[in-house]
Amino acid sequence: MENTCQQTGTEKIPGILGGMGPEATVDLMSRIIALTPASDDIDHLRCIVDNNPKVPSRMKAIIDGDGEDPGACMADMGKRLEVWGADFLVIPCNTAHHYYYDVAHAVKIPVVHLIDLVVETVVSQNPGIKQAGVLASTAVLITKLYETRFAARGVEVVYPDAPVQDTLLGVIRRVKAGETGEAVRKDFAEICSHLEAKGAEIGILGCTELGIIGDNLPIHSVDAADVLAREIVAVARDGKMPHTEASAP
Repeated sequence: MENTCQQTGTEKIPGILGGMGPEATVDLMSRIIALTPASDDIDHLRCIVDNNPKVPSRMKAIIDGDGEDPGACMADMGKRLEVWGADFLVIPCNTAHHYYYDVAHAVKIPVVHLIDLVVETVVSQNPGIKQAGVLASTAVLITKLYETRFAARGVEVVYPDAPVQDTLLGVIRRVKAGETGEAVRKDFAEICSHLEAKGAEIGILGCTELGIIGDNLPIHSVDAADVLAREIVAVARDGKMPHTEASAP
C-alpha cells in the first residue's frame, strides 16, 4: 500500500523519549504546538513519541543506589524511535541525561543534549554571569550534570541547602503524582526565594516537572522544558543543527 502521509520538504521528525514523567512529556508536546507557527493541522510538526513511564526509576538508580539501570531501556527506546522514522532524538528529563551515551551510542541519528543546551543558553543570554542556581532532583546534584558543564564556562552552581533540597525533591514527587495547585506552587516559590538569597543570579528549572508549576516565580528563571521545545522547533522546522554533546563548545 502506498504511504500517503510521507514527510515533505526539509522538515525533520523529532523522536521523544518520553514518560519521565508522563505529564512532563505532554507538557513538552503542548509547548512544541504553541511555538510552531501554524494556520492548520498540516503546519504542525510530526513527532514520534514513546511516552513510556515504565523506564526504571532514575531516582532509585542514582539516589537510592539499588534500582535497575535505566540506560538499557532508554537505548531500546531510542533505537525503536529511529526505526519508526525519527531524524533526531530528545530526552525531556534532566536526570535521564546521566544515561545520555547509552542512547547516543545505540543510534545513528543525533541526540540533543538538554543539559549542555541549557547551560549554553544561560551563558549566552546572561553575559558575565557568575552564579547559576539549579532547581532539580537530588539525582542531578549527585551526578553533577549541570555543575561540570557550568564550571567549564566559569560559572559557579548554587544549590538549595540540604533541608530545602529535600523539600524540592518532595515538590517534584508531588507534581509527578498530579499535584499542581496553589499549595505546591507556594512551596516551590519559597524554594526559589531561598536560592536567590544564596546569591543565584538565575534559577534553572532543571526538572521538567518544575516547568509545569514554573510561572510567576520570585527569581529570574530559565525553564529547561522551554529551552528543549524551542530547540525541537528550530531543528525540525528551521534546519538548525541539533545541539548534541559532541557539538557542544
